[in-house]
This record gives sequence, structure tokens and C-alpha cells, in this order.
Amino acid sequence: MNAPTNRLMSVDDAATLIRRGAWLMIAGDETLLRRLPAGHWIGGTIPYFMADEGGLASRALLFVTEIPVMAGVPEIRSYDLTSLEHLCEDAPANGFSLIIIPAFSAVHSLYARKAPTFPDMFIKPVAGWVAGTHLDDAGRLSPTVVAGPRLAFDTERAVVLHVPLPDSAYARIDIFNALQQGDGDTLRFPETGFSAERCQVNGVETQFAAYLKARAADTRLPLVADYGGASVNVSIKGVDETAGRVDFYAPVFDDVDYRLAAPVSFGDPTGAEAEVPPLWSCNCILNYLYHGLEGRRCGSLAGPMTFGEIAYLLLNQTQVVLSIEHV
Repeated sequence: MNAPTNRLMSVDDAATLIRRGAWLMIAGDETLLRRLPAGHWIGGTIPYFMADEGGLASRALLFVTEIPVMAGVPEIRSYDLTSLEHLCEDAPANGFSLIIIPAFSAVHSLYARKAPTFPDMFIKPVAGWVAGTHLDDAGRLSPTVVAGPRLAFDTERAVVLHVPLPDSAYARIDIFNALQQGDGDTLRFPETGFSAERCQVNGVETQFAAYLKARAADTRLPLVADYGGASVNVSIKGVDETAGRVDFYAPVFDDVDYRLAAPVSFGDPTGAEAEVPPLWSCNCILNYLYHGLEGRRCGSLAGPMTFGEIAYLLLNQTQVVLSIEHV
């Protein structure tokens, strides 16, 4: 059996795979996605990629991942605010779910805040990414996902591909995070959300924007939480000193301790390596920007550079890798 496709290709080549009946996850500019035929695929908008030749922005190519059918027919579903919590319940008993969520939508916010509480979450593997736009189009175009069977383009629902596996195989999700907690102050926020005005710094209530300014903090460095030894980032989107508000790309939680990440060299494009190519991986658009990855490799893996990464939880400034292991 040939290795599944996982690379950049033209619209025509992607359309050929679709017409052959392949099951696919596709990332690319919306104008290209709208040229594809109906079929067994899910897609999302993003024009940034890590390819064999390095990082690039392209409105002419698609990143296409072929999903092997090993144990029954996969299923494509869309989820709105009322159904999103059931995505893991709908997943196969043994298999995995690939999810694409449109950035800045209500389902994006709901998934980020509530995914840890969804039934069967952390029992059934969920990996995926957050669709975005070219940065030149920010605020003008809406991130969009696509359910290929109906060519349904949507800015307010998530699209999911549920894939069953045989008993002889299982899905493995790995997270590569080059950032770690620094040894500075412990930060705790009064409520869960994508923005914060106040926080407790070592137990003392403080205006968070003023705290960052006083420290001359490098806001390219995220907040980092330690989840049982796993570092999970919350990236800083912006600081509004007038309003006294700090906005994030993922929510801070009110029951989690954070620290600013330890300093790193943003010119060093570190990334995940793999002896055997995985099924799929994605990386963060912030890594692309902050590390200057255009034309440069970031580890050995290829995939879309996204507005958020999903490995069960919503992540930032992280690389997510999905592999199929055999027992």
C-alpha cells in the first residue's frame, strides 16, 4: 500500500483525488476550495504552509492530506453551538476525529472554553486546526470551513471527519511545544475568557496590561500553563493600554496557574522531527511569523500553518502531529 498523500498540490491534482473517491483534508485559499468538486473531503481556509521547500504563503496551491480507509467508511459531520459537545460521542469507538473550526466564530470560542468538559473527550482522539485567512485579508474575509459532500461553506460551524480504525491500529497525537514556563511570577485570572483586565500576580490583584508594560514583556511570548508536565500556551493577541485589556488567541481559565514563557531566540526555527512520516501535522501561524519561517524549514514535518492547533484542546504556538500506530 502506497503512503497516503500529504503535500502541496494544484487544484487540478486535488480534484483528481476527489473524483477517485479519496477521503481528504484540504487547506488552502477559499477561491481554490470553491473550485473543487463535491466528494469525501473536509477543508478550511489558510494560505500558509510548511512544505518540503520551507515555509510559504500561496494562493495557488492546496495542502492535501489523504486519510486511509482501514475499517469501515468514515463520516463527515458539521457541528454548531447546540451539537458541538457531542462530537466525541459521535466518533468511532476506535479511531480518530479530524476537526476544522473557523477562527473567531462562536464555535471557536465554545470549543476553546468547553472542550475539556465534552463527553468522551480525552478518551477518543481529536486533532485538527483553526481556519484563518491571509493576514492581508484580516477583518475583510471570514475564515471558512467546508463540508465536501455538499460543498457547504460555513463561517459559523465546525466540520469533522470521523475515521474508524481496526483493532490492530490506534491514533496517536503528539504535541511539540518549543516554549516552556519561565521562572517568573505566577499569574491567575478571575474568569475564563479570551481577554482579561485583571489578574492575580503571586496572589496580589493587578491590572494585567499595566503589569506587562511595567515588565516590558515581549508579547510574542505566550502565557504557559503546566498540565501535569505538558506545557500549554495561551498566546497574546494584543494589549490595549487605554482600555486596560489584554486579548488572547485562546482562553485563559480561572482555575489554572500561568507564567510567561521563558525567553527563546525567535530566529531559531525549531520544530518536530519524525523518523517515519506521520499521517498529518499542523503548525501555528505565530511560529511562522515570529520565527521568520518563509523559505525556511521548521523540523521535518509539513502541513498548514494555522490560526490555532487542536490536540483535544485548543492550542497556540504549537505543532500537532497525528500518527497511526499498529499493534
